[in-house]
Amino acid sequence: MSFTNMGTTNAGTFTMKSAPGTPANGIPVMDADGIASGGAFLVSELEKRDPLIRKPLTSFTYPRDIVIQSGGGWVDYVSAMSVAYGLTGGAGNGPVTAGGANGIPIVQANVDKGVYKAHVFAAALRVMFQDMQRANYIGRSLDNLLQDGVRMAYDKHMDANTYVGLTEYGTTGLVNDPNATETAAANGAAGTSTWATKTPQEILKDVNDALTAVWAANEYDETAIPNHILIPYEQYNYILTTMVTDLATETIYDFLMKNNVAAKNGGSLFIGATRWCKGAGTGSKDRMVVYVNHERFVKMDELVPMSRIMSAPNVANVCYDTAYMANISEVQPFYPTSIMYVDGI
Repeated sequence: MSFTNMGTTNAGTFTMKSAPGTPANGIPVMDADGIASGGAFLVSELEKRDPLIRKPLTSFTYPRDIVIQSGGGWVDYVSAMSVAYGLTGGAGNGPVTAGGANGIPIVQANVDKGVYKAHVFAAALRVMFQDMQRANYIGRSLDNLLQDGVRMAYDKHMDANTYVGLTEYGTTGLVNDPNATETAAANGAAGTSTWATKTPQEILKDVNDALTAVWAANEYDETAIPNHILIPYEQYNYILTTMVTDLATETIYDFLMKNNVAAKNGGSLFIGATRWCKGAGTGSKDRMVVYVNHERFVKMDELVPMSRIMSAPNVANVCYDTAYMANISEVQPFYPTSIMYVDGI
C-alpha cells in the first residue's frame, strides 16, 4: 500500500526505524513502532510540549459552489426526469382557430430520463492497542486524530468530484463538462485577453457577454439568469485589490457587482475563486466558469453521507480497525446550456 500526502505541513519528518530509547533527531523516544503508526509520544521532565497539533495545509470549496442533496441509499445510479413539449403547427400560428374549424392542435409531451453514476467512498483507520494506551497518559485521542485524516480525505475527494470528476470512471465536473459551451475571451485594447492587461470596462464586458450568452441560450427564462462565476485565485485577487481608476474608491470587484447583467435584471451574482479553474481551459489557459447554481439546473447527491460503518478489534495485528463509507453521485448538469466556459482570462 502506498500513501499520498493530502496537504503540506512543517511539523517535521518521521524516522521509521530506531532502537528503543535511541535518540531520533536528538529526541528520546519510547518505541520505533509508535513513530511509524503516528504515535510518537515523548517522555521528558525538561520540555515544554506544544498542545497544538499542526495538521496539513489544504482547502476545499465544493459546498459553496454546488447544491448537495442528501439521502437515497446505496444505489449505483441517480435518475432525473425531463420533459419537452410540442404543439401541432407550433405555438405561433398553430393555436389560432376560427368558426368552422374541424380540429384544434394537440399538445404532446416527450418525457426523457437522464441517468447519472454513483460511487462508494471508503476509507479505514487503524489504532494500535499500545498506541491507544499511551494516548491515555497524555489526554489526547489518537482515534480523533485519525478521524480528522479520514474527513480530510473525504473533503478532498468531494472537491475533485465536484469540479473535474473522476477520470478513471468517466465522470466530469463543473469546470470540464464536455456539453457546456466553450469560448475564448476577447482581446482588449492592449491586444491580449488576460484580465491583468484589460481595463475594468473590458473585464465587465467579458462578464456580461458570458452572462447574456447563457441567458439567451436558456430562452431568457428569468430563473435561468446565471448567478455564479468561478475564476482562478490570481484573477480573483486582482479584481479585489485593483481600483477602477487611480482616483476611485471602489475596486474592479465592486464595479462588476454593481453593473453586471444579473444584478440589473433583478438577480444576484456571486464571483468566487477556486484553484480548479487555473489552467483548466483549452491550451491550459485560465478558465472562467459561468453557470446557474440551483438544484433545478445542476446538483450532486450525497446518497449516504460519510458514516462510521463498523469498528472491530483485530487480534492478529493487536489493533482496532474502523471503516468509513459514503455513497456519492457525479455532478448532474440538467441543462448543459446553463453552463459556459470563457478561456484565456
